[in-house]
Amino acid sequence: MTVQASARAVTARSAIMRAAERLYATEGFAGVSIRQIGEAAGQRNKSAVQYHFTSRDELVKAILAEHAEAMEVHRLAMMSRLGEPGGMSPRDRIRCVVLPHIEHHIDLGVPSWYGRFLAQVVVEPALREYAVSVHLERPSLRRLYDATREPGEPDPGRTARREAMTRVLIVHMCAELERDLAAGDAPASGRDLAAGHATAASAATAWRRLGDDLVTAVCGLLGALRSDPR
Repeated sequence: MTVQASARAVTARSAIMRAAERLYATEGFAGVSIRQIGEAAGQRNKSAVQYHFTSRDELVKAILAEHAEAMEVHRLAMMSRLGEPGGMSPRDRIRCVVLPHIEHHIDLGVPSWYGRFLAQVVVEPALREYAVSVHLERPSLRRLYDATREPGEPDPGRTARREAMTRVLIVHMCAELERDLAAGDAPASGRDLAAGHATAASAATAWRRLGDDLVTAVCGLLGALRSDPR
């Protein structure tokens, strides 16, 4: 493959991934065909999506992996400042779980679709397990979760439930704010009247406010579950 052809392939893959992310976020999986994705991505060849990704699931997995890698960069930077998870305060560990999602959303700008896309993926039976594993297999996140586990936990299922509750809260609250920012409905968003969307600065403020609230909510949730006499 020539350098020029390779560059075209990378451009096509990226266009397909962005189109799929947007369509799945706004229309759901049942409402979007592979052909629609190719057309939205500006691909003349009707088989372009299958050529680059072989299947819908492989396309979705590529999108998830790309975002997980971007969040890992933010998380590793935070952890390098705070040290090993075992030496962190419980709140700092939760911050390292939550805030990379927030900073990644800020990087994406407005409008973005990843939050709503991920919310669709985690309720899609064929993709849910992969969506969970692609994040948990990241070394930094696994270390954080392992550090929060209580030694001698009599009910290992409770650990899994705590992680699931944390995940659901983060995923769906991010999807809610992303939708509101895209629609110009976020409270005190300082909307750019020309574009109809929040400005970059006001969107970043809204995301960081959500991040602070999520950290507090997750800390409260985990604290309440640990104090439960069961």
